[in-house]
Amino acid sequence: MRTRPIVKHVPNSVFGNGLAVLLAGMVLVSVALPRDLQAEETKLEETVASEDLPDLKTLDGHFPFDVPESREQWESRAEQLRTRVAMATGLHPMLPRPPIQATIHSVVKRDGFQVEKVYFESLPGHFVTGLLFRPAGESLSRGLNADGKRPGVLNPHGHGGRMMRNDADRMKALIANGDELYMESGSLPKLARCATLARMGCVAFIYDMVGYADSVQLGYEFAHRRHETREEEVVPAGSDPELFFSTPADARLQSILGLQTYNALRSFDFLASLGDVDPNRLAVTGGSGGGTQTILLDALEPRIMASFPNGMVSTSMQGGCACENACLLRIGTGNVELAALMAPKPMGMTAADDWTIKMMSDGYPELKQLYSMMGQSENVLCESVVQFKHNYNYVTRRIMYGWMNEHLGLGLETPIVETDFPAITDEEGAVWDDEHPAPTQRGPQHEKSVLSWWDQQSERLLADCLGQSATAAGFDETIRPALATLFDLPLPETSGVSVKFSEPVQHESGATVVSGVVVDRARRREIPIQKWIAKSAQDVSPPTTVLWVQATAQESTGEPEWSAALADQLEQSKVLIVIDIASMPTDAEAGKQRTNPQPRRASAAFTYGYNRPLPATRCGDVLAVISAFQNSPGDVTLVAPQGAAAYALPAAAIAGPFLTEAVIDVNGFRFADLRHQDDESFVPGIVKYGDVDALAAWRAPYALTIHDSSDEAWATAKAIYQTRDASDQVQWRASE
Repeated sequence: MRTRPIVKHVPNSVFGNGLAVLLAGMVLVSVALPRDLQAEETKLEETVASEDLPDLKTLDGHFPFDVPESREQWESRAEQLRTRVAMATGLHPMLPRPPIQATIHSVVKRDGFQVEKVYFESLPGHFVTGLLFRPAGESLSRGLNADGKRPGVLNPHGHGGRMMRNDADRMKALIANGDELYMESGSLPKLARCATLARMGCVAFIYDMVGYADSVQLGYEFAHRRHETREEEVVPAGSDPELFFSTPADARLQSILGLQTYNALRSFDFLASLGDVDPNRLAVTGGSGGGTQTILLDALEPRIMASFPNGMVSTSMQGGCACENACLLRIGTGNVELAALMAPKPMGMTAADDWTIKMMSDGYPELKQLYSMMGQSENVLCESVVQFKHNYNYVTRRIMYGWMNEHLGLGLETPIVETDFPAITDEEGAVWDDEHPAPTQRGPQHEKSVLSWWDQQSERLLADCLGQSATAAGFDETIRPALATLFDLPLPETSGVSVKFSEPVQHESGATVVSGVVVDRARRREIPIQKWIAKSAQDVSPPTTVLWVQATAQESTGEPEWSAALADQLEQSKVLIVIDIASMPTDAEAGKQRTNPQPRRASAAFTYGYNRPLPATRCGDVLAVISAFQNSPGDVTLVAPQGAAAYALPAAAIAGPFLTEAVIDVNGFRFADLRHQDDESFVPGIVKYGDVDALAAWRAPYALTIHDSSDEAWATAKAIYQTRDASDQVQWRASE
């Protein structure tokens, strides 16, 4: 493992006339610089690499699951994935989940079960609605444990809504095709599932997705069919975030998926709190969009004992609705691996004639391999029903009933066959009525209320992580893993990077310039660099390798901008490695990231839910260069003039002791000031987790000099450096 001492002397560096950086006076080992430049050229084996950014991934890509080699490796990976899921849903740290105060009313009776109407506040002023199914009649004797309690099964319903009703013509076709058995009960397939679970002896709760049935405070079209940005989502500079899908909301990881996931967790809390429910026999099953919710619930709720996420465990299409996508969620992962977070607890599913059609050969074998490695191969099931289109039909439900019967300990004879019942009418299924009126706060005003509460709770939960009150424990437990998820490219091993140079040329300033690239083999990336050697460097051995992050280029040539800053730095360090970020393509207009690869989906989640934002990629590029020059004479210092803070700060933090010093000119930059997701510096979530202040704190206890318009805004960095007994390692200088 690489090690480097903490340098206890910080140079008296100031970005003055041309941002001059004085690096003299550092107590470092001096090693002679080889005079023959050609001797420095590393002979590379053939490596396929490119300066181009990787192709943007979309929800329709391929998302294979690569099973780790050992259980220990999987457990480490699973911890990272759970952090990613919690962050993407806005639930890291978890929002408050106090006891549910539910209203349950208006019993509807059928043979073998009864239905009750439910509503409760998941957060102040926001209501979750649904139907609660319990055994009745001859079913009352089923499912009981020694304490007289029953299993509880949560049922996320997916798109179509819990009251989705197939008309007579549709039912005739479904029955003829073998999808359904009965005209009446089969016409409401989502409720038929709950009814049969109740007849099996379970308590089943089906809650409304945002915008469906009695969830009226945010509209269906807004939450599930949104294809254009609303004018009010464009937030002026200096104002607070107010609406979902706005850039400030994405910078705080507040999304419809997050709200819906929180509602699902609160629905699970409600079900688990019921006096007749066995807390040791809790399960979840949903299909399609409900399958997506089931996957996320399995990842976040450890009390789930058995699961059946149907129709969305796939290495293909990952979920096409805004309610199934969030920034960060599937970067480097996909639904099969996310579903695997249930392991080794029981999880079943089916493969149909849809995007799950290849699961039997691509996805399920890997899940089986993981469960076998964990000694529970019998706890995962995928049955092929590819004779049917996308569904949670009777055939699939029957497989699920058997799975729940086995793993919830119901002891019923199998196969379990549905029996018919008169369909629940719209009136019988409606939660709101004259005695229980629907909430009046709706639309944009309700969005503002929800987001305001969310902000207040996050601020309270992060009180010991950020700002003057930040503690090392709070920062390390919550902020450090969050930042490591946002900027998830580690410092590569030196064996994984190589440097190659071309012939030297003479610059008009008198300096010698040698163009080259650093090849990052793991990422298949070439990062352009230039070695600048001052005219006065012939008989000087520089004490350190200085890396200069070049964020701007000359408009005429696209080459690094020759400036007084660069000239002054070169005069001080004699040899300068310029990381030529400015010349690397972004596939977008100047100042922007690459645009949404699916423009009809007007949400940042469809870009940054699958792809790293540009600053994370550039951070990885800087890290590759840092690693490449670990074996050169002397130590390594990173200098970043203004314009590079969004990626230079996290690179300095991740590099840690492998940088002797990091000198970064922030010059007033704050992520919170960005107002568009296409801005080249936009990073979803970074504002929630402390902005540039937290990135500086992330580098503690290693040497850091920040140039900014003021040092008063760096409370977190000051607090964390102090808690690490390293206050002398961080300094602030005024930007000019």
